[in-house]
Amino acid sequence: MKRNIIETVLGAVVLVVAAGFLIYSTSSSNTGAIAGYDVNVAFNEIGGLKTGDDVRVGGVKVGTVRDINLDPATYRAKVVMTIDNKIKLPMDTAARVSSESLMGGNYLALDPGGDEENIRAGGTVQYSQDAQNLESLLGKFIFSMNGDKKDEGKAAVSVPASSPDAQGGNLPKM
Repeated sequence: MKRNIIETVLGAVVLVVAAGFLIYSTSSSNTGAIAGYDVNVAFNEIGGLKTGDDVRVGGVKVGTVRDINLDPATYRAKVVMTIDNKIKLPMDTAARVSSESLMGGNYLALDPGGDEENIRAGGTVQYSQDAQNLESLLGKFIFSMNGDKKDEGKAAVSVPASSPDAQGGNLPKM
């Protein structure tokens, strides 16, 4: 009987400590919604970007991707992001989809320009760079390397020994 009480108390202590860690981690993390203004940007290709991903300037989180949908008129991906009210983006800001690492994970990177006028709430980022597809880039690289090897074989032309060029007849003298 005494052993059951000790196990019950110990289990309760473990649950309280786990709940404490959970509360601490959610309060200290940067995952909460950002109060700010919405800005739009259009892309031809967004890769794996999804709602809830970070918006960063210089690697620092300044917003969140709020919505992604397809513009039926242009067939481009329209991304709506919420930017922190403290951050004012110049009109010539550029947006690009970047990956966090080779293991995956994307974010929207903003590169502020030097314009004195700022993008207003509901405004649009005019310059965007589409996501780079790693598989496509690797495929192009691999096939370009194979193409170089095939070209090397074509570049070496054999000349029959009986031709005048092989005997030095039409070749420039050194």
